[in-house]
Amino acid sequence: MTNGGAGLSRRAFLGAGVAFGGMALLAPSRTGAARAPFDVSAFKPTQEVTLTAGEMELKLLGPEGPATRILAYDGTPFRTLRMPRGTRLKATFVNGIDEGSTLHFHGIRMPNEFDGVPTLTQPLVQPGGRFVHLLPLDDPGTFFFHPHCDETGQAGKGLAGVLIVEDSRDPVFDAEHVLCLKDWRLKEDGSYLPLSEPDGASKAGTFGATRTVNGAASVELKAPAGGHVRLRILNIDSTRIMDIGVEGGEAWLIAVDGHALPPVRLDDLPDGIWRMGPAQRIDLDIRMPADGSPVTVGDYRAADIYQFATLTAAGKVGKSRKGPLALPKAELPKPALKQATRFSFTLQQATDQAVKDIALPPDDPLAKALIDSLCVGSTTYWGIQSESWPTGTRRNLPPPLARMEEGASYVVEIKNETRFPHPVHLHGHAFEVMSSSLGRLPRHFADTVLVQPGEAVETAFVAARGDWVFHCHILEHMETGMMGWFRVV
Repeated sequence: MTNGGAGLSRRAFLGAGVAFGGMALLAPSRTGAARAPFDVSAFKPTQEVTLTAGEMELKLLGPEGPATRILAYDGTPFRTLRMPRGTRLKATFVNGIDEGSTLHFHGIRMPNEFDGVPTLTQPLVQPGGRFVHLLPLDDPGTFFFHPHCDETGQAGKGLAGVLIVEDSRDPVFDAEHVLCLKDWRLKEDGSYLPLSEPDGASKAGTFGATRTVNGAASVELKAPAGGHVRLRILNIDSTRIMDIGVEGGEAWLIAVDGHALPPVRLDDLPDGIWRMGPAQRIDLDIRMPADGSPVTVGDYRAADIYQFATLTAAGKVGKSRKGPLALPKAELPKPALKQATRFSFTLQQATDQAVKDIALPPDDPLAKALIDSLCVGSTTYWGIQSESWPTGTRRNLPPPLARMEEGASYVVEIKNETRFPHPVHLHGHAFEVMSSSLGRLPRHFADTVLVQPGEAVETAFVAARGDWVFHCHILEHMETGMMGWFRVV
């Protein structure tokens, strides 16, 4: 692996004593004080899967262009799993790449020790190693999975997959398609440009110029005339914020980050688009024109519109249905707002010189834990509440941004005092987006919320036990300081 993210410090071959054939099995770490012992014997898997990270070739520059060596799970770009709601999933991650990695199931509410954050919840999985995740899939929706160390380097080269948790209560759509949006930093010969540049990492991020959907420049999809199409759209890019819009058909927003909300007509949102940052997902219900004319879906954020999908008619439905097809209401812990404790966190630009030298109390079980050097950025550009995640030679875990109680309700305000937008993700929870100071967001559940410059967004959730990271999902921002964690006991 080369061209790592955000100027990450590098080590020589990791875990040289671990032979690939030996496959060391990592058990969940229980060093965190917030973690209740997890009874593995009580977890009865109903489905099992092995996900192996490795290299493969993909022609990202077109069928006649050179191939690029990407990273993928099981040799499949954007490996997609479909499981029924209520599944008890045993997922074994096998690290087949040449540096340490982990597996994080983004947006899934789970026992903390399977969250995939090295040092905080588990050891780094060395080359040839494996780690077993035990995951209750109780929330239906569109989720994804990715590494949580050197993400700019590993996810930047394509290491991400899709997890769809299906709900038997959902309405029946006439067609369904999954669209994974990602840019690539490529040279003309198919090799990689540096995946991170200081000027990008310290500002809006380092953008790729090769834009793809499902690994292609664009896709043509089929749907019956007059029918309802469910589009599951995932922004798995490292950096790019997208304005998703639809032309030629009626479109409704029916889920955000997998969680249903009352359908919102896309045309009724500001500018007729849904703005989504890296790691965010939306489900759209699109009603195809009865006359068979095409529908296009694109990113309208720049003057040069990127139309990544065209829906063309294939047959027609017998009888058109009126209005949107709403999903069942999300069944998530509802915060008690009147009793909620309030916190406010400010997203800030920072420098190495301005970072506080802070540490956990010496009696904390994690006080002596060192973050693996592969997972530490080289420079500090960002912070939360005047604190930054370690970078450079600083490798000690910082103290938590907040201490919370399991089962209690919290309202967390996120204020953006920087010149750039930040998609902020909280692990292990689905929070309710209550309000935006700019008045641009409908009330909805999410695991990642995009906070615009000068904006304050209010979220609320019921705290689940564990040590949970809270970070910007522009990967360079996370790796250069914009990450912290909450301890829930």
